[in-house]
Amino acid sequence: MIIKRVSLNSVIVYFKQDISETVLNQVQALNTLLQKLKGIVDIVPSYCSVLVTYDRGIYNYKSIKEVLNSFDMGRFDFIEQELHNATECSIKSNLQVIKIPTDYSKNLDLERVANHNNLTIEEVITLHTQQVYRVYAIGFMVGFAYLAQVDPKIATPRLTTPRAKIPKGSVAIADTQTAIYPQDSAGGWNIIGSTEFNAFEQFSIGDYVQFTKV
Repeated sequence: MIIKRVSLNSVIVYFKQDISETVLNQVQALNTLLQKLKGIVDIVPSYCSVLVTYDRGIYNYKSIKEVLNSFDMGRFDFIEQELHNATECSIKSNLQVIKIPTDYSKNLDLERVANHNNLTIEEVITLHTQQVYRVYAIGFMVGFAYLAQVDPKIATPRLTTPRAKIPKGSVAIADTQTAIYPQDSAGGWNIIGSTEFNAFEQFSIGDYVQFTKV
């Protein structure tokens, strides 16, 4: 865990620069601990880091760094293990998986993804729907959840030239990630389907998501 100053009242905590379940659980663990801490103004978790904004009337850079390091040396491992156990239990029981009904007939790039990976369209759909994804980050617009990781057999690079408009509800793949466009937007992801799912505010870092064919 590496801590770096960002501004007079914020720091960013970096974990191993890797998109993995282990790092995501570490991000969740720190996020959970910080939510219980007095004087924390804002927390922004991402793939491998957590941006922490704090009340300067309570902390300075030295003191917030000491607090964060105490988590790493103290309760952090315990909280991380508790989160790991809870999410493992959840995935086995299918209790907290957000299901996304997806129409794969309404697509722009499904054939492109299939050709790029030497697969049939049905094989792409099967591989996309059989995977259970985690929410690793939320951005570049409100409700845009970065879901990882797709099966390596269907990983496909972004488009060379982004489209000016991608319709809301488009289900897409870019490299090893998949996502849903929560509103009309420009973008360069490969569109493989569409959904009427609209509860984008449900998404939180660490959630489980699965696409189902309709």
